[in-house]
Amino acid sequence: MMGYCGCRNTTIATKAENTRMIDNPVQAPDPASDPPSAQAPSLAGIINLDKPAGLSSAAAVNRVKRLLPRGTRIGHAGTLDPFATGVLLLLIGKATRSCEAMMSLPKRYETTIKLGAGTATDDPESPESPSPPDSIPTLDDIRGALRDFIGLIPQRPPVFSAIKFAGRRACDLARQGNPPALRPRIVRVDAIQIIRYDWPLLELRIDCGRGVYIRSIARDLGRRVATAGYLTQLRRTRTGHFDIADAATLEQLQGGIRQFLQPMNSGAPIPA
Repeated sequence: MMGYCGCRNTTIATKAENTRMIDNPVQAPDPASDPPSAQAPSLAGIINLDKPAGLSSAAAVNRVKRLLPRGTRIGHAGTLDPFATGVLLLLIGKATRSCEAMMSLPKRYETTIKLGAGTATDDPESPESPSPPDSIPTLDDIRGALRDFIGLIPQRPPVFSAIKFAGRRACDLARQGNPPALRPRIVRVDAIQIIRYDWPLLELRIDCGRGVYIRSIARDLGRRVATAGYLTQLRRTRTGHFDIADAATLEQLQGGIRQFLQPMNSGAPIPA
């Protein structure tokens, strides 16, 4: 799954609020009247969020942004598609400086691939097109095909992705009926473990580096065994040492951010 580093400022003063301050320059706002979050000391650190399905990474950041003190910077280190779930690292305050380093941490995914069919987006976000094989691939067929996906491999990103092509996002071009011819890129896949195979569903555990599209693995694996394939489920279970078992839900964060805030030196060095 390709990552994107996004940082946002949480300043939420509205135009109307600014107008009131200009219209009443003599009367300074009373700090006691501000919400408690506005007076809280600055925060800095990393939140290991278990992103739910149906929510984009940017929307998850916005949800948490509302819980932070006014003016606190927040970003995420590695995009998860809306249908995907799992570890989404939120970088708070000074930790946003480590975005690039955090995105380079190794990742682990657990995914379900449906063989014998494909979709335009290589995931469940678009209609399925059946592509039945002449014969159902055996477990040995799957094992043999997967060996070619381990190591430094060329991988073509999905056309429905945020990759830029001629200055525009590939997904925007694809939605307009002009899917771009994206070039393969070299990515690193460290290991692939078969968890379960019961045609047409294949469950995998994948350890990989930065920039890997799990959707592309599903698509290309289907073609390798003379059919098609797409993701029906994707869960990021680890980024670096941040594990899904220790991740907080959005509901838990509503009860207070600080107890889930991990120190900045817990993931990657923070640039000066």
